[in-house]
Amino acid sequence: MKQFKSDKIKNVALAGHGGGGKTSLAEAMLFIAGASDRLGKVSDGNTICDFDAEEIKRKASVSLSIAPFIWKDTKINLLDTPGLFDFAAGFYEGMRAAETVLIPVSARSGVAFGAEKAYKLARKTNKNKIFFVNKLDSDNADFFKVLNQLRSVFGSSVCPLVVPYIENEKVSCYIDLLEMQAYKYNNGKAQKIDIPAAASDIIETALSDLNEAVAETDEALMDKFFSGEPFTKEELLQGVSNGIKANTLAPVFCGSALNLEGIDLLMNAIVSTIPSAAEHAGEIAVDQSGNNVEIKCNENDPLAAFIFKTVADPFVGKLSYFKVVSGKLTSDLSPINSRTEQPERLGKILFVKGKKQEDSDCIVAGDIGAVSKLSEAATGDSFCDPKRVVSFKTIDFPKPCLSMAVTSKSKGDEGKISQGMRRIMDEDLTVNFETNPETKQQILSGLGEQHLDVVCSKMKNKFGAEIQLATPRVAYRETIRKKVKVQGRHKKQSGGSGQFGDVWIEFEPCDTEDMVFEEKVFGGSVPKNFFPAVEKGLREAIQSGVLAGYPMVGLKATLVDGSYHPVDSNEQSFRMAAHLAYKAGIPQASPTLLEPIGSLKAVIPDANTGDVMGDLNKRRGRVLGMNQSDEEGSTEIEAEVPMSEMHDFATALRSITQGRGRFEFNFVRYEMLPSMLEASVIEAAKALKTDE
Repeated sequence: MKQFKSDKIKNVALAGHGGGGKTSLAEAMLFIAGASDRLGKVSDGNTICDFDAEEIKRKASVSLSIAPFIWKDTKINLLDTPGLFDFAAGFYEGMRAAETVLIPVSARSGVAFGAEKAYKLARKTNKNKIFFVNKLDSDNADFFKVLNQLRSVFGSSVCPLVVPYIENEKVSCYIDLLEMQAYKYNNGKAQKIDIPAAASDIIETALSDLNEAVAETDEALMDKFFSGEPFTKEELLQGVSNGIKANTLAPVFCGSALNLEGIDLLMNAIVSTIPSAAEHAGEIAVDQSGNNVEIKCNENDPLAAFIFKTVADPFVGKLSYFKVVSGKLTSDLSPINSRTEQPERLGKILFVKGKKQEDSDCIVAGDIGAVSKLSEAATGDSFCDPKRVVSFKTIDFPKPCLSMAVTSKSKGDEGKISQGMRRIMDEDLTVNFETNPETKQQILSGLGEQHLDVVCSKMKNKFGAEIQLATPRVAYRETIRKKVKVQGRHKKQSGGSGQFGDVWIEFEPCDTEDMVFEEKVFGGSVPKNFFPAVEKGLREAIQSGVLAGYPMVGLKATLVDGSYHPVDSNEQSFRMAAHLAYKAGIPQASPTLLEPIGSLKAVIPDANTGDVMGDLNKRRGRVLGMNQSDEEGSTEIEAEVPMSEMHDFATALRSITQGRGRFEFNFVRYEMLPSMLEASVIEAAKALKTDE
């Protein structure tokens, strides 16, 4: 692909709600620009951006894909991000690498939460914003209803630049307000026509909004606006460009991706109005001394780039996607990885379009590309010239919120599973895989059921290991509620020297996680050199409680008496005596089960507060308080909930709030399990031991 300078590069992320038509819009833009020789469809599984087997099967994007094309001598890097919340990793990666966010909105269903989420992150990260009202060819499509929704949700900065003229409930033509030109489409081909006289009211209203938005970008234009003078075409164009760059204006375009209507007008506006990489791709980085450093998007400056995406394929190898902020990334360089502080040897430099790769000599400032076989590199790493080592801000990915236990369908696949999970975690930082030290289960965590389902499919198709998911076991504890005094006597005689140990131990409750051991032996009934053996025996014994085999906590053991044999007594004898005392005493001390309790902080829309409170009550939760959230229209609920009840809370919260809710949940302490639940927990523990 031809090399472009940063003033001729635009990096645009397609982001929004699932079903808004992001991938279809990308396909239409690529086809019109000649970057594709056919117009693929998501339903047919033949689009450039949704090329993964999982995407074809699900008819939805599950990871970020990149598709560059050239339009009017400008390179536009499209970053097609997933709209489904389960696959937010690709959404955050694409938003990190882009300067502009293009948010498609369905003309039928209107503004969904995915669009709000994309807009909020774009505003938070200072990205330019564009809306495209898609699917105007659909039944019940209503552009002006959606436009009013956009203005209601996102404010007066939302301003139409293209509006449709409707006749007989169908789009007759599209009117470009900057050019003041109408376009009629036939099989995707645009034809200039005169603006219909009946469209005057629509144009007047839209131009009023546009002129007001443009006037706010410049004092001279504001004076001209108030004096009643019309803006020239050049002034409108410059005002729109300045407004987008200053994030005071979010233009709205419209059309149909499937019918190729209005797509060229959108592409023309991207070239003429949104800031280039040279203007907007510069960043603030941190040097080795911790000081902020401004990195300008200039190819003549020292190299500074970062990895925003990693693909770890078992056949192709590792592929690291770079955004170059300054300088040039060439294969003859050995840049410093600021995280490891070591030089990296670069592999092939590539431009990527969907699944296709094209060799390149370099990636220049402002552009996006990939480098193969960087074994030590990871998503978020910064690569720099040794003369100026800096670190760019890493991506703040959402934390995994749904965990499942992993078992292998075939014995001997453990190595494949471990290796495969490492590869998957390399490329998806919203996945976590670890072994729970208490339950000994391997736990896979992700953002939702679909997310974990895709991980399982990848394990099977890419790494040849089939896995099953099950609800993770809960790490209960056992404790006692009253004080007892018992004897533990171990005597064994089998010819020759025997074994003899005799102890009296008091067991009582105490407020500690670990066992407290004391000795109050008088008269040497148990020699001091056997005290450590008694304690060791007890610490071994408390690893398995008498009710369900869970570890014993909150226990104080005091050695008060005993006896010994001058020949047959030894450390092993007293260790065994302590075991026997434990087994005899704990059942008499009113043993009970303890369950882990977690602290929940959930931020939810005000309208869903009652439903979430009701759900928490069903989970035996205790609401501690409700506070006004920093997010407008949201409430933060603080509660304590048994961890055994929270396995599917992520799914329930997403369903109740339509994806708007989020939460953090962390272990805080153990509490007594209600007596009516003890039997089921004990029964499950016995069944587990039988299976093992």
